[in-house]
Amino acid sequence: MTSYIELPLSGLEAPLSEMEQAVQDAAHRFAEEVLRPMGARLDQMSPEGVVAADSPLWGVLEQAAGLGLDVLTLLELEPPERSRILMIAAEELSWGDGGLAGAILVGQMPGLYAAIADNMAMVEFCNGKMGCWGITEPDHGSDMLDAEGVLREAGQDYGKPNCVARIEGDKVIINGQKAAWVSGAITAEVCALYVHAEIDGEIRPGIALIVPLDSPGVSRGKPLDKLGFRGLNQGELYFDNVEVPLSHVLAGPDQGEYEEMVYHTLAEANVHVACLSVGVARAAYEHALAYAHERRQGGRKLALHQHMQYRLFHMYRKVEAARALVRRVAEYNATAAQPALQGSMAAKVNATQSAFEVASEALQVLGGNGLSREYPMEKLLRDTRSGLIADGCNEVLAMKGGSLLINPDLL
Repeated sequence: MTSYIELPLSGLEAPLSEMEQAVQDAAHRFAEEVLRPMGARLDQMSPEGVVAADSPLWGVLEQAAGLGLDVLTLLELEPPERSRILMIAAEELSWGDGGLAGAILVGQMPGLYAAIADNMAMVEFCNGKMGCWGITEPDHGSDMLDAEGVLREAGQDYGKPNCVARIEGDKVIINGQKAAWVSGAITAEVCALYVHAEIDGEIRPGIALIVPLDSPGVSRGKPLDKLGFRGLNQGELYFDNVEVPLSHVLAGPDQGEYEEMVYHTLAEANVHVACLSVGVARAAYEHALAYAHERRQGGRKLALHQHMQYRLFHMYRKVEAARALVRRVAEYNATAAQPALQGSMAAKVNATQSAFEVASEALQVLGGNGLSREYPMEKLLRDTRSGLIADGCNEVLAMKGGSLLINPDLL
């Protein structure tokens, strides 16, 4: 006998603790009532309109602050519990809208990276402020994530950086530009900035530091007009002799310190992008599943067609598998002495690829309606396509992750 089981929000998950259930319920309600309708609205607005003073975006960000997901609050939890809470909340927010979830989560990144660097003064400085993370540059995309240069062609280098900092006494002076892909750049108050360093006339990686974006010499470009995640503004940041106190440095320029910081940062960031993609994939799957129960073709509901059941099953298993890997990696990295960057990269590549495949299949389930803006599928497809490039394109991450699997003692 065929039996139907009503699964919880996050599928084949062990029972949640009382706190986890409360966080999930609050995040899901906020996602359903606020993020989903507002994400659809912002998606149709111009990039300038999304960040304008009268934009509804500001109300969303203000309401999101009430969810209690700020870094200082999360740091009160033990690492495994903190990791679980973040993954549970992030998936629900992303289920509501990937772009707005990204805007909410990236706002916490400077404080989170300061915590990774064990710089509690900067965690407190960033708390309550909207943030962004600036690492890629006009001439340097995913290669900025390869601070050790292991992916460079033999005998080659990555060329001149676009943004450089130098230390003078008790301050850091920054000059240059970060690329248009700085997530949250237009709305942020602080930036976790990762740049090359000028040491005794030599340029090398690097320095990571917290930069207040109201500092003299900081300016911003226009918000980027892009394919997906349109609720998440992205744009250039420019630095003209910007001075920041030395106390704002998170890592560097001592040999190896910056490279280690980039490693830990990417291990954290990739898991968050992966989790966001799981939420968007789940939304696409659920839309397709609901539509299959409503739409009648060939004399009966789509859900009763065997091939449709086959399609839905493969969408379902991709969502479940992606979530399982994301949460497994997040828990491992939260408890291990050294996070496994190859694990974070595997989670990100798998989740973003699975999300794109699920969204494409879900659009196909809706047929012509999937192409219409009256339905959410074309937006979800655009959002998932963006994930294949966000926080390092999947091809570079796969090569970088592969390099981390090689044991030099066996060569």
